[in-house]
Amino acid sequence: MNVRFGVLGPLRIEAGQVPGPAKHRTLLAALLLSARETVPVERLMSVVWDDRPPASAGSVLRVYVSALRKLVDGIRTVPGGYLIDVERDDVDCHRFERLVGGARQARAAGRVAEAADGFRAALALWRGQALADVESSVLRRTHAVPLEELRLTALEERVELDLRLGRGAEVIGELRALAGAHPLRERAWVRLIEALHQAGRRSEALAAYQDARRTLVDELGLEPGAELADAHRRVLAGEGRPSAPAGGDRGPVDELPPDISDFVGRLPVLDWIVRTAREHASAPVHLVLHGPPGCGKSAVAVHAATGVERPDGRLYASLGARPPGAVLEDLLRSLGCPDGAVPPAPDERVRLYRSMTARKRLLVVLDDAADEAQVRPLLPTGPGSLTLVTSRSPLAGLEAARAYEMGVLDGDEAVAMLGEVAGHERVRAEPEAALRIVRLCGHLPLALRIAGSRLARKPGWTLDHLAGRLGDERRRLDELSAGDLAVRGSLALGYRGLADPERRLLRGLGALSAPDFASWVFGADLEPLAEAGLLQSRGLDEAGQERYGRHDLTRLYAAERLAEEEGGPGRVLAAIAGAILGRTRQARASLLPAEPGTGRTEVHLPGTGPLETGWLRHEARWLSAERRFLVATVGDFSRAGLYEAAWRLAFYLTPLFELGAHHDDWHATTATGLDAARAAGHRHGEALLLRGLADLHRAEGRTESAAAALRAAQPLVEGLELARITLRLGLVQARPAQAEQAFVRALRVFEEAGDRRGRADALRALGALRRDEGRLGESLSAYQDLGDPRGEAEALLDLGRLHLGGGRLAEARGCVERRLGINRRLGDRLPEAGALLVLAEIARAEGAPGAAAGSARQALETFVAYGDRRGAAQALMALARAALDLDDIDGAVEALTRAMGEFDRLSDEQGRAEADRLAQEARRRRGRPI
Repeated sequence: MNVRFGVLGPLRIEAGQVPGPAKHRTLLAALLLSARETVPVERLMSVVWDDRPPASAGSVLRVYVSALRKLVDGIRTVPGGYLIDVERDDVDCHRFERLVGGARQARAAGRVAEAADGFRAALALWRGQALADVESSVLRRTHAVPLEELRLTALEERVELDLRLGRGAEVIGELRALAGAHPLRERAWVRLIEALHQAGRRSEALAAYQDARRTLVDELGLEPGAELADAHRRVLAGEGRPSAPAGGDRGPVDELPPDISDFVGRLPVLDWIVRTAREHASAPVHLVLHGPPGCGKSAVAVHAATGVERPDGRLYASLGARPPGAVLEDLLRSLGCPDGAVPPAPDERVRLYRSMTARKRLLVVLDDAADEAQVRPLLPTGPGSLTLVTSRSPLAGLEAARAYEMGVLDGDEAVAMLGEVAGHERVRAEPEAALRIVRLCGHLPLALRIAGSRLARKPGWTLDHLAGRLGDERRRLDELSAGDLAVRGSLALGYRGLADPERRLLRGLGALSAPDFASWVFGADLEPLAEAGLLQSRGLDEAGQERYGRHDLTRLYAAERLAEEEGGPGRVLAAIAGAILGRTRQARASLLPAEPGTGRTEVHLPGTGPLETGWLRHEARWLSAERRFLVATVGDFSRAGLYEAAWRLAFYLTPLFELGAHHDDWHATTATGLDAARAAGHRHGEALLLRGLADLHRAEGRTESAAAALRAAQPLVEGLELARITLRLGLVQARPAQAEQAFVRALRVFEEAGDRRGRADALRALGALRRDEGRLGESLSAYQDLGDPRGEAEALLDLGRLHLGGGRLAEARGCVERRLGINRRLGDRLPEAGALLVLAEIARAEGAPGAAAGSARQALETFVAYGDRRGAAQALMALARAALDLDDIDGAVEALTRAMGEFDRLSDEQGRAEADRLAQEARRRRGRPI
């Protein structure tokens, strides 16, 4: 007969709705705990309001009772109080007490098996902590605590009976969980030691005693009591080990833990295991599932193993930090090695294990392996045997093993898992909140299981409420804890297993917010952390460096350890700031040799030769590979109060952002850098970043904003930096005369100070404005003297435009093709696309619209790939012009339509006007509007 009402876990009503308001649930629980008995009004008020009822409690209580009667039948008003008129056996706590009493009577009568079954039936009624979702300290104190104590006592009594029935091996897992949850309860340790001893796992029984003694001494300052000490003595003496019940051949051993009922997803790895298991191998097969903590390796291994049959049985061993010899003792016992026959020496145990498995087809699950040396002695040798190993390390040195790297769940699997644990209806009711929880858990199965368990225990919580609690990074690891499951604990296992230098390194990485990084940052090998499953290799980046990433919860754990053990990220970041700034400045110098503003304006001395193209290209690739890391580090420096490092790094990155059109990163780092420079009181740094901001605005076509940033920078500096700002003000002037005055003033300052780079930039600006081939030629020579191929390329493009405007097409093509050659040698894709647009203009002028269209298409592909909308719009305009020249009206219309959309998104009125003009031309040729 099923129970109708449940309090041994979250409140439950069979085929009914549980009250939503917390006080309604408390009232119902109080009535059910005293089913068919009158509960006085004063008692109910004390329970519902936790001994502090308000003056209106009596009338409010009547309202609550009225609301409950709409959900639950049988609530009656009686003199002095209320009662719920239901059979006591219809409430799980009363049935539990009855069944425990019956089991004790059967035990007293000598009916051991019947008594064990009675206890088992009673314990099966529990679904979690008593009154799990009832918020009343009074009820918990008077009812939940005694019920929990009776539950533990009943469990211990049932286990004692199971041991008398020879079932020691079957209850070991249950007892480990009991001792782990209640480490100060000596009787739980006694039963665990007895079960291990009965199962022939002597070394584990002795280790359990040491764990118990250590816990009691550390926590209470007490030595084990007489019962625990006596259990230890019996193991040492080999006494009192009950024999397994008679019954002939026990058949193939099967020690797999129970499968998880709410397992979801993981089809690729399960398919891989099943396909491998079906192979008719002439040798044993070893599979390694590896991945970060909490990714579900053990669950996958057990779930897969339950579907794999082997005629000679299935073995399971949890390895952890256990030595192979101790594990071998257990495996040999499981294979039927008789008492006294397990060799004492580890080498002899290995030989015996290999001999016993040589003619068997077994499935062996080795869970949570530390390294290859721990696993090798435990591998079965029989052809067709299958070993599933789980580890945080890939165990690359394990001979003839195949490895599968497990990551986190995909989006659909993660939502499905949350639904399995918390309830699909709740997840479907709040899909957006469910996705937020999945994201905040980082799609990690362990974190999702904990989040789902918390929701299951809190039916009054919404998913949005839990998502809000998880959203606070400082509390997220605290929130991801339920019972004996905790993300922090899983990560701590890996952390404690590291050597001191690796622990220090992991803590240092906690100072970084970047999604990935290379080993140069700390000047240390990161592979040991990857072997421990705390970092994951992301492969080689475009600069040829191996990059490593970590799960976001690992990042939070590392930051937590750093805060607790070293006081926070400030000292770590200060220690690495010099190396990061130096390396980034070196790479910046490759993009802008002798760039103004760094205090370095020297040129190549005679005989030194130009900078090698290969080195220049590598440095640009390095900057590109490190972009996300360096952008994040600007924020890290700023948050740690390292303002000087923050603004300098932001400044060093500007040419990278310009070269790759990374405008979002440019905006973000400039804003952070400006705040940092101002916080540091560094006027020159503020001016440098305002100059960079002006370059960004100019690249986006916002000349007025650029001019405003430059004017804000002018009062902050003088001398050469003021001349550089003046030069840029000329570039955004609408009036040519004013622009020329600015260029001339800047040029004069640069020449007087001997600033070669400033002089080259000013000559190019002046030559382009005046259409002066001589000035542009001088700037070209100056860039060549500086060893700056990118400056040389810009001067060549200006010369190409000048020749194109003068109708000197051959000279124009020559300059642009030289420019393209430099861009391609350096791998500068966006500048190459810009040159292709000029080449398209030249081709049109030469009467080759087909070639012009081809160049425009190449440029468009690059701009689209890099997300450069302004460049894409200009390429579409070039393509439209070429299409009109080819009389391809449909092609022109398509290109113009796309260009108009880009100009509208950019709020570029001038570009949109030019597109409208070309559209009018296309309309005229087609004879109808677009």
